[in-house]
Amino acid sequence: MSASPIYPTRDVDFARAWLDVDLGAVRHNAQRLRARAGVPLVAMVKANSYGVGAVAVCRALGVPFDDQAEEPDAPWGVGIASLDEAEQLRDSGCTGRVLCLQPLLANELPRALALAVRPALHRADEILAWGALGERETPAPYHLSIDTGMARAGVRWDSVAPLRDALMVHPPEGVFTHFHSADESLASRNVQERRFAEALAVLADVLPPECLRHSDNSGGIVSRGTAGSPGALARPGIALYAGLFADELGLAPVAHLRARIIDLRDVHAGETVSYGATWEAPGPRRIATIAAGYADGYRRHLSNAGVVLINGTRCPVVGRVTMDMVMVDVSAVPCALGDVATLLGRDGRDTLTVEMVAGLAGVSPYELLVGLTLRVPAVYHASLGSTNPSSP
Repeated sequence: MSASPIYPTRDVDFARAWLDVDLGAVRHNAQRLRARAGVPLVAMVKANSYGVGAVAVCRALGVPFDDQAEEPDAPWGVGIASLDEAEQLRDSGCTGRVLCLQPLLANELPRALALAVRPALHRADEILAWGALGERETPAPYHLSIDTGMARAGVRWDSVAPLRDALMVHPPEGVFTHFHSADESLASRNVQERRFAEALAVLADVLPPECLRHSDNSGGIVSRGTAGSPGALARPGIALYAGLFADELGLAPVAHLRARIIDLRDVHAGETVSYGATWEAPGPRRIATIAAGYADGYRRHLSNAGVVLINGTRCPVVGRVTMDMVMVDVSAVPCALGDVATLLGRDGRDTLTVEMVAGLAGVSPYELLVGLTLRVPAVYHASLGSTNPSSP
C-alpha cells in the first residue's frame, strides 16, 4: 500500500468536505463474501447502499443496467427496504433483480409490480392479492418471510400452516428468515435455524423444489467460518461496506470522509477550545479547525474522543464537535491551510475504520455509515488503492 495520501486534487470542487467512495473495495468485499458464503449474494443496497450510493454500488458489482450487461460474478440480485429506493434504481436504468425485504402495505403492491420488485410477503390475503395482480398466467415472483425470533417482520415459524392454501395457489420464488445475533451468539443462530427448518418442514409439500432458501446476513456469513452459508443465497449488508468484520474477512475500506483545514491557531496553557470549554490545553498547542462537523455525519459523540489523520499522522479531536467544524491538536504534525484531514478511512499507511470510529463515538457502525452523506458530496473512484496522487 502506498504511504502517500489519496486526495482528489480539484480544489474548487472540494473546497470543504467530501466522501471518497472506493468502488474497487466494494467489488473486493463482495468477492470475499461470495467466497466465504459459497452461494450467490443478494447485495443489500438499502439506505442508498448504507450511505455510499446505491446506483454506483450496483454498477460496480456488475448488476445489469440498460447500458451495462450483467457480469459473470454479479450478485443474484440486490436488496432494498422501500419502493422509493427501487424506483431510484429503475430510473437509473437498473434491470437486475430487486428484492424488497421490508413488508409492504397492500396498497403498495401494484407499485411493486410496476417496478418489477420482488416483495417479501407473509400474509395469506397479500399472497393471493399479489398473485392476482395483472391476472398473469405466471404470477410475478415474491419471497416468503418467516420470523424465527427477530419479531420484526414475517410470519411466525410456528404459525405457517394457515398459509398452505395460499402458497399452493401462488408458490414463492424464495423463502427466508433473518438472524438477530448470529455473529454474537451461535446458540441464538442455531435456535433460529431450527425454527426455520420446522417451518419449512410444515410447508415442504407446498414449496416448489427450486424455492430459494436464504438466511445469512453479514453476521451469519461470518459465523459459519469456512463452512459456507446454507440454502441458495446470502444477504450481506454492512460487510459489503467494511462497516463490520473487516479483519475477519479481509475487507477493504469503502468510505473515506475528508475535509480541509480551514484555520490554524496557537493556544496557551489553560486556554479552552469549543463549546462548553470541555478541553483545556495542558501546555502550548497548535489547533487546526477542520471543515466538517455533525451536520456532515461526524458524530458529536467524538468530542474529546475521536482522532483524524493529517498527512498520515493521527491527531486527537479536542473540544466538542460542532455542527460545521471540528478542532484537532496538530502540534505533532506540520500542516497548512487547505491541507486535507481524513476523519474516516485511509490516509497513507493508516486507516480509521468504520468500526473503530463508531466505537470511539459509542454508536453503531450502521448509524455512522448512513449519516456520512447528510451534506457532503460523494466522489466515486474505480479503485483508490491503485492510485497515488499527491496532496493538493
